[in-house]
Amino acid sequence: MDDKGIFTKSLALVGTIIVWIPILFTVITSVIGTIYSRRLRFDYLMPAELFPIALVGALLLLWAARRARSYQKLIGWGLVAAIVFLVSGQGIAIATGLASGAIEPTGWPWAVVLSSIAFYSFALIEIGIAGVLLVRKLYFL
Repeated sequence: MDDKGIFTKSLALVGTIIVWIPILFTVITSVIGTIYSRRLRFDYLMPAELFPIALVGALLLLWAARRARSYQKLIGWGLVAAIVFLVSGQGIAIATGLASGAIEPTGWPWAVVLSSIAFYSFALIEIGIAGVLLVRKLYFL
């Protein structure tokens, strides 16, 4: 039997809000920075820098999904993908010297690290969407 009690609903709602924080902060600070400087400002590293916040939200969502027996795989695999992309991107940055500044941010190492950060962000967005779907199912269906 599915557990759709107030505790599960609260876990899902709080987890969803917390997961979206890194993405929303990135967008908000980009818009504000762009308006004030009149130049495009976008901190593409912010979602990765706020990973601890996203991790807490994703774990709360995973807990809620397990209790509700819904969207477990979507949230779980999204979390695994986010961690793999973030860790592998950081590993490549360290191994190639990008992280220390030993090499210029150009070429294939730069492209691979940027791609891993982008895929991490997409995985985080996927977890957030799964959270919205879980909240919708728990509250409205």
